[in-house]
Amino acid sequence: MLKRIWFIFLRDIRINLRELMTVYMLVIPLILAVGINFLSPGINDTSVNLVLVKDENPEQAAYFDDFAHVQLMDNQQEVEYRIAERDDVLGVLAGDNGYYILAQGNEPESVVEYARLLNVLYESEVKLEDARSEIIEFGRTAPPLKKMLVNILLLLITMLAGMLISMNILEEKVDQTVAAINVTPTTRKAFILGKGFTGMFVAIISSIAVILITGFYSINIGQAVLVILSVTIISLVIGFLQGLNSDDFMEAAGSVKLLFLPMAGSIAGYEFVKGNWQIFFYWSPFYWAYRANDMILSKSGSWPQLILYVGIILVICGGIYALLARRIVRGLQ
Repeated sequence: MLKRIWFIFLRDIRINLRELMTVYMLVIPLILAVGINFLSPGINDTSVNLVLVKDENPEQAAYFDDFAHVQLMDNQQEVEYRIAERDDVLGVLAGDNGYYILAQGNEPESVVEYARLLNVLYESEVKLEDARSEIIEFGRTAPPLKKMLVNILLLLITMLAGMLISMNILEEKVDQTVAAINVTPTTRKAFILGKGFTGMFVAIISSIAVILITGFYSINIGQAVLVILSVTIISLVIGFLQGLNSDDFMEAAGSVKLLFLPMAGSIAGYEFVKGNWQIFFYWSPFYWAYRANDMILSKSGSWPQLILYVGIILVICGGIYALLARRIVRGLQ
């Protein structure tokens, strides 16, 4: 039986690598992971942008660079052109009585006040070493925006795994090999496990690649894989069902996309709904997966807590599989 499962898995991998659509589904999470690195700021990044004249005062530029994003221009006219653009950029220019702040006029007041304070601190020769404040951290080691985007991408990968299974099943229907299983030594259980192993493998490899690309090297990869495996079950079940009941690739992929609605609702519920109201999202495995991934990416929580979340996911997925198992077996007849 294991040999037949392995054969089905290898066959699916070879077929998927030949199809443009499936290759795109395998590559798109990696592209999105690279995009997250460019779009999300670092945890210590600032949103204040200053522009100065190049070589006018290198010491001042270096001082400001410790507290803001500094851009250097060749002359004052270029500084003025840069400030006139759509984003919020302030200029620090030399005047008759010291340096002054040049603004377009529509910048947030907090940004302008921050630039003024930096200029005053510089002219007062206040050094960073002179500060007597004590920094107390909450233990966050990853930018909140980046952590949220990576978490969403990990759940998206489970959706893609379900779509992949759906398209593989549909490929078998086109080749008229689904019905032929009944007259071969390959059992239905081996066929289901072989197809499901393909989706699990793709989900694990893609998830690990996304975690490494986005720089979460120090998290517990084993915990992340455990969560991905548990929540992928629901996507695979839906993928099997829709692949057996669909007549073309677009219909199969579109049907699996229905899972995006509960996934998006679960994410919104965790991020925006507070207190006891989150109980209304306890039915969704994506809610618990998102919550578990958030704990893992934050490097907080414990194994007992993670096992509790994974157990809840498996119970929900098991219940859904029990409801749909007969329809899947009937579709293989």
